[in-house]
Amino acid sequence: MDESGNSSQHGAHPNEGLATLAVGAIGVVFGDIGTSPLYALKESFIGHHPLAVDRAHIFGVLSLIFWTMMLIVTIKYVFVILKADNKGEGGSLALLALIGRRLDAGRWSVGMTVLGLIATALFYGDAIITPAVSVLSAVEGLTVVHEAFAELVLPISIAILIALFAIQARGTAAVARLFGPVMLVYFAVLAVLGIVNITQAPEVLGAINPIHALRFFLIDPALAFLALGSVVLAVTGAEALYADMGHFGRKAIMVAWLWVAFPCLLINYLGQSALLLKNPAMVENPFFLMAPDWARLPLVILATLATIIASQAVISGAFSISQQAVQLGFLPRIRIRHTSASAAGQIYVPLVNWLLLGMVILLVLGFRTSSNLASAYGIAVTGTMFITACMLGVLTFAVWKWHPALATLVTGAFLIVDGAYFASNVTKIPDGGWFPLLVAAVTFTLLSTWATGRRIVRDRLAEDTMPFDLFVGSVVAKVKRVSGTSVFLASTADGIPPALLHNLKHNHILHERVVILTVVTEGVPHVPTERRRELEDLGHGFYRMIVHIGFMDEADLPAELAAEDRAGGPFKPMETSWFLARQTLIPSSRPGMAIWREKLFAWMVRNAESAMQFFRLPSNRVIELGSQLEI
Repeated sequence: MDESGNSSQHGAHPNEGLATLAVGAIGVVFGDIGTSPLYALKESFIGHHPLAVDRAHIFGVLSLIFWTMMLIVTIKYVFVILKADNKGEGGSLALLALIGRRLDAGRWSVGMTVLGLIATALFYGDAIITPAVSVLSAVEGLTVVHEAFAELVLPISIAILIALFAIQARGTAAVARLFGPVMLVYFAVLAVLGIVNITQAPEVLGAINPIHALRFFLIDPALAFLALGSVVLAVTGAEALYADMGHFGRKAIMVAWLWVAFPCLLINYLGQSALLLKNPAMVENPFFLMAPDWARLPLVILATLATIIASQAVISGAFSISQQAVQLGFLPRIRIRHTSASAAGQIYVPLVNWLLLGMVILLVLGFRTSSNLASAYGIAVTGTMFITACMLGVLTFAVWKWHPALATLVTGAFLIVDGAYFASNVTKIPDGGWFPLLVAAVTFTLLSTWATGRRIVRDRLAEDTMPFDLFVGSVVAKVKRVSGTSVFLASTADGIPPALLHNLKHNHILHERVVILTVVTEGVPHVPTERRRELEDLGHGFYRMIVHIGFMDEADLPAELAAEDRAGGPFKPMETSWFLARQTLIPSSRPGMAIWREKLFAWMVRNAESAMQFFRLPSNRVIELGSQLEI
């Protein structure tokens, strides 16, 4: 690990070969961007801002697609942003934690936290749209096979989506092994189809010259600007390169993109463009019409498998982001199930799974075609990309400490490019772009309300916290001690927790050994076992234990206690009682949040997963003590 926090290891799998990791990355990381040829070029010509299917526009759009993939994916993500790893992990929240860990909190934390939360909120909008538009665009290939299949597109798409979300509870380990090989076949087919069609119009190869993109803007600047909103569909899924870095590592993702995904995608776009040069009428569905009649049904099946894989990747990403948000204090405790005994990253979050399914089905029924959904697609992606560029600016200036001229040049270039694509997609808000913005607004409200509410609760509790020295002097000597151990969970590592004071008030006893335990989530993915527990002997049989976990770790408190023998000897599970405080929150006019947000926060507290289940406490050894708290 170098000074900047960058890791040279292959993410979470340093012992696996680079080729194996690269194949895995092709299956998981590039599923979303790999399915973009199904709709990106088509939408550029027949979307909400149609273009003439002639040589100038074909060359202009193709040039834009090539340079978009080059600038945004290759240069921005692969060569620059993948270096911004947080102990091997990537993604908006990991980047937020990295910046927060290395910079002065007062100067940067508020602005960076808001940006990180907006990017996370936009990701959930993307996670809803990706399965819907991907599966619909693949199944719509049936209409190319035969027009009679048109009525079956919606039922088949919904059935596939329901099956996909239904199997999440079983875990994806077995299915994931097939992802890489299936996507390798898929990318190979993309290349073969592209090459066959390029031979029919080899002059299309000249379209990668940027002069054609510039000429497009000179010929028709307004339509060229609007076309950016469809062209950017060619790089949907670029954020996955960064978010999934912890699974495969930077080198494997670079190899998979530069040697497989990028060349195959480019060849396919060239082939689609060559087809349109020869026959402009094929613009209705150039991806499937590239194939001969006999190959179209197998191509639909292969494309459907690819879109299922792309959807699986974004669903798994939503699970991971939700876990990170819970651990970092932006979401209430929710039920998280581990579906693999060996792979810690394979989790299942029932609440997120079924909410996603419900929203995806509503989208499919509401928008009905992939073309309609494409209007809603780009704004979440480009918004996330623009925010990542902003956070990258802070990283280059303040963390990596690049030369100001270089940092300004790189950050400015990315902001201009991402800003242009985002601005183009803003024009699609009336046509469906409002949906991911609505999802993002609701999600941001929930994330920020929970984070602010927790801070207010901590402040309110701190007002009534009794210092330990005062507690010992006025209480301990007068209270009867009984055998055994009591563990009191505390939200902060200062003073006496409310549960301990309530226990004394009602039961008038203390155990021989009292442990005040606080869980602290650090700004790193994982905390090594030897640095997880911090112990302080407070005297009089009292101990303060702080358990440090990473934002991708789970807190198994009985296991942490069992591994500790510095607090007066080992802990016996059947002689240990766990005490939890459960506050009933009462919204009030005290300074803090608006009343409606206080009511929302109180509702979230009531519906959060219980601390007993979240921290894996033994149900027959837990005592909950209730109280009321005005916020």
